[in-house]
Amino acid sequence: MAQNMKQWTVLNKDNDFNGLTYGDAPVPKVGENEVLVKLHAASLNYRDLIIPKGMYPFPLNFPVVPGSDGAGEVVEVGPKVTQFKKGDKVTTLFNQLHQYGPIDAAASKSGLGGVIDGTLREYGVFNENGVVKSPSNLTHLESSTLTCAALTSWNALYGLKPLTPGQTVLVQGTGGVSMFALQFAKAAGAIVIATTSSAEKAEKLKKLGADHVINYKTNPNWGEIARTLTPNNQGVDYIIEVGGTGTLAQSLKCIKFEGFVNIIGFLGGAGPKDQPTLLETLSNICTVRGIYVGSKALMNDMIRAIEVNNIHPVVDPKVFTLDQTKEAYEYMWAQKHFGKLTIKID
Repeated sequence: MAQNMKQWTVLNKDNDFNGLTYGDAPVPKVGENEVLVKLHAASLNYRDLIIPKGMYPFPLNFPVVPGSDGAGEVVEVGPKVTQFKKGDKVTTLFNQLHQYGPIDAAASKSGLGGVIDGTLREYGVFNENGVVKSPSNLTHLESSTLTCAALTSWNALYGLKPLTPGQTVLVQGTGGVSMFALQFAKAAGAIVIATTSSAEKAEKLKKLGADHVINYKTNPNWGEIARTLTPNNQGVDYIIEVGGTGTLAQSLKCIKFEGFVNIIGFLGGAGPKDQPTLLETLSNICTVRGIYVGSKALMNDMIRAIEVNNIHPVVDPKVFTLDQTKEAYEYMWAQKHFGKLTIKID
């Protein structure tokens, strides 16, 4: 095995991608409870883009190897490792200390690619509790998309009160979390309403199984329209809310009594606008829930569902190589991607 490897490092938050540097580093040594993984693939999230831009609101530790999402093969195990053996295909867990149940303060500070060195490198050492066995039906590239976006959407639909057949799910846009939520919801026998900004993306959403698609550019009051698409106009059971201040008011217009608005992100911005207040959760009798990915136990449940239903992630056809990571950041920042953007690590 090589003594050195290639890796990316975020040196600081300098409001641009100039803080990303590419260079050589020693292959990390394995501790007694750790596994050494030859990383074959990684995927990007919005989080990865905003860390070097200084926009990420959670704990960070610079310099850090970026990337939370990765998949590869175990090439060495520590003497006390019991869960894995050499040759196992594995995928990373986002918050390394979040093993089961609700997240706590310690687990929230254990995010890969933010506080702990992540996946945009050729080899990574992880505690055996920090990886899971990859789904048997997926490639490394596909498995590398599961860590953040897939588990976040699974947590939204199954982490608090599980989705049941016949319920209605609304997904916003065509990013990774929304695409996984669409696939998981359809596999569960739910009705899916999707919002998008273009006719081209609407066709792709329909091919993926969306029952109804609303163009939010031509229908800015899409919340009321979505409500009319639900049984007896009662409203949507689960909303995958990725827009933040740009979409929350519309989400509250279509949420069902006792429904769940799952706050995933703030693509529409996080600043003050003509915003609803928390008191509107009372007038709408709903739960607004912040989601911070999910536990290892939830991830293993999700992987079983992916295998049983033979679900394959929606992956952008353009695949970057490790040395092209900065170009991948720029491509995703320009919103040229559809679904998950992946990086092949040779």
